Amino acid sequence: MTCSSFLRNLSGILITFSLWTPPSLVAQTPRPEVPAPLSVPRPGPTNEAPYAPQPIVQGGIVIPLYPPDSPQLDARRVREAEHYNLSKSVAGRISWITNIHNPSIEVHTVEGGLNTGAAVILAAGGGHRTLNVGSESADFVPFFHQYGVSTVILRNRLRADGYDVRTNAVNDALQAIRLVRAHAQRWNIDPKRIGIMGFSAGAELSAAAAVFYPEFDRARTGGPWNDISSRPDFTVLVYPGPSPFARGARPEIPKDVPPAFIVCPGSGDRGHAIWALEYYDAMLRAGVPNIEMHLYGHGRHPGEVLPDGSRMAAGLADRNGIPFGQWQARFIDWFRDCGFLQKPGLETRAARESAALAAPAAKPPAK
Repeated sequence: MTCSSFLRNLSGILITFSLWTPPSLVAQTPRPEVPAPLSVPRPGPTNEAPYAPQPIVQGGIVIPLYPPDSPQLDARRVREAEHYNLSKSVAGRISWITNIHNPSIEVHTVEGGLNTGAAVILAAGGGHRTLNVGSESADFVPFFHQYGVSTVILRNRLRADGYDVRTNAVNDALQAIRLVRAHAQRWNIDPKRIGIMGFSAGAELSAAAAVFYPEFDRARTGGPWNDISSRPDFTVLVYPGPSPFARGARPEIPKDVPPAFIVCPGSGDRGHAIWALEYYDAMLRAGVPNIEMHLYGHGRHPGEVLPDGSRMAAGLADRNGIPFGQWQARFIDWFRDCGFLQKPGLETRAARESAALAAPAAKPPAK
């Protein structure tokens, strides 16, 4: 090799080396950051006025259940803010609420062309420790909208915050029914199509509302709405907690007790299934029309650990395709059969048959 050839080869090697740069030294192009979630629900401010509950679903109309000076409220705590507990995996989704001292309703109405006039008040569960408004309230707003049904999310007081279920939480449910009925015309709701759907601990409230509304109305503790009935036009018990008939109790059943739809897993959720059976048995023995119950062979109570390590889902969840995951379709069948999905203003079959049951028995003609 000549000297000139050697120098040409060496210069090529040097040029190649000079063009190669270790990856750690290559300038990285800055990548844009993922933006933070928008419109994340936040508690309202605290001041000298009672706490103002904030909507958990966009567009909700939020109204406290009682006037600010109501003796139903704990004046010492009514200014405390609610605690909104967000999902760890879904940004902006409220999973549950605690520290409820100014109970309220959050109303979501439907399009005029879809509207059936029916409204469902949603009472979430949580063992009276929390209010699981994500899976057992917020998810139902778009679900019921497609059927022309308005939804009302109830935020009732909790045992964990020092309140009694029967004298506080049940009263909150009954006051919610009364309040929705008071504003029915404004919200294009049929005052004879207002019912309550409760889940687990929330079903304790919906069952009690169906049985104890005459007592609540006689007490006249609802402030300016005392003259409005708190009777639900239908009640729904979803994997229910103890009903008024639990442990052999036999409270008086009102003559015009509303129809009921009851759903629960069976042997996999035996305790709640027994409570469901107790309510169904009491209504059936009383001859109440339009009482329907579904006990599924496969399923557990929401939150329970499954064999694969996951947990049983709540509310509208598919539950891996098992029949229990389709209970909401069975509810819509029943709801339509009772007449609640027909045009607003028409008498429902449920109302007609409840009235017939409540009517005094005809006396035989005098001889």
